[in-house]
Amino acid sequence: MLRFSGGGVSDVGRVRPHNEDAAFLGPYVAVVADGVGGAAAGEVASATSAYVVAATALARFGEDPAAVLVRGVEDAHASVRAGVTADPERTGMATTLTALATDGRRVVLAHVGDSRAYLLRDGDLSQLSHDHTYVQHLVDSGQLDADARAGHPWSNVVLRSLDGGADPSLDLTELHVRVGDRFLLCSDGLTDLVPDLEIAEALKALADPYAAAGVLVHAANAAGGKDNVTCLVMDAQDGPEVVGDGTVLGALTDPANIVDPASVHV
Repeated sequence: MLRFSGGGVSDVGRVRPHNEDAAFLGPYVAVVADGVGGAAAGEVASATSAYVVAATALARFGEDPAAVLVRGVEDAHASVRAGVTADPERTGMATTLTALATDGRRVVLAHVGDSRAYLLRDGDLSQLSHDHTYVQHLVDSGQLDADARAGHPWSNVVLRSLDGGADPSLDLTELHVRVGDRFLLCSDGLTDLVPDLEIAEALKALADPYAAAGVLVHAANAAGGKDNVTCLVMDAQDGPEVVGDGTVLGALTDPANIVDPASVHV
């Protein structure tokens, strides 16, 4: 039976006053959410979304992981909207969301926004997610060279997210996973500052996933730490089913950031 074994680190960085990233890492589900909105409660959007998706996956383990993730994202979006309705000062809060879920056989990636998912296989790093940003749109449409993305003044303009508005357009991808594959889920606090080559080297050099996550976060902070940074590093393993809820990180460590913990239903 497939499962994830890994470790994660979330850090406020060197510039931001608080952490608006939220993450969850368990043996069968992993989530990274990067909140936006500042005073409009980005940490509420990210923590609520990460909680709802992770809790839905835990409650529905064994079901089709694609359907579980779709249901989790739909309910997370509803919770974010409810949070805005309950407190209009939160108008404008939103979050990215990148998640992996498995039923022990299939592994599915759900993604919206500009956090990222990577796969390291046989020493080669590949990006599994596609950035939903204006700059990526320029690259996709041939208006900008891919090498010009780094440092572009509009690089953080996100075109798709979980917010208080219309239902998000979610990317859903079933992955063909091998035992030994290594995954990285991260917020753009890492990828805006640390190039893919350096990311790959850290993932290859360090056998311990927690150590690899820590080195990547340190690299982002050493490069300026201009944003919150969250990294989850996970290895695909085969073995008997394990019991365990998982680890919460970042804004998700404060239950006050969750709009309605009772919103998840089996």
